[in-house]
Amino acid sequence: MPLDSSLSFPVLGIAAWSGTGKTTLLEQLLPRLRAEGIQVAVIKHAHHRFDVDQPGKDSYKLRSAGATPMLIASSQRLALMQETPDGEEPDLNQLLAMVAVHQPDLVLVEGFKAWPLPKLVLYREGIGDAQILQSQGVEAVALQGASPISLSATTTQLALDDSDGIARWIIDWMAGQRLNDVSRTDR
Repeated sequence: MPLDSSLSFPVLGIAAWSGTGKTTLLEQLLPRLRAEGIQVAVIKHAHHRFDVDQPGKDSYKLRSAGATPMLIASSQRLALMQETPDGEEPDLNQLLAMVAVHQPDLVLVEGFKAWPLPKLVLYREGIGDAQILQSQGVEAVALQGASPISLSATTTQLALDDSDGIARWIIDWMAGQRLNDVSRTDR
């Protein structure tokens, strides 16, 4: 399924095999992007059952009793929990619609490797199949050293450990997305 074309913000996938360092890189990128005045939302795909609620807490009890969704809020944060008993993978467009109300400048999506969206692919030698570097939508790759396979001439190559360089690439990529949006609306 393609991304919703009516989104008012660019969406960039951060794709890599588990253990490559996606979350570590995001922890480094987010403060840099925020310092540039960019409001970034993150959607993370979990491949396993997870719980943000603690057994014994009121919100856990209410969710377990059938509240769907269960929203808990304080002056410091809020969390929306919803059971998905059908066991199907989440629909990225539905998740993007949930964050759209917050009007982010950019949404980074960790995971969702199979979705047809623009991607920054991270790769470390010896972790997973290098074919991920040629997956659909690859705009840039961040590697340690040279690529183990040939890449498209249009794919930007970045150093995996250069979070400043990766942040600069994301900012430039975002600017290109805005230009593409303007040229599409000018037609």
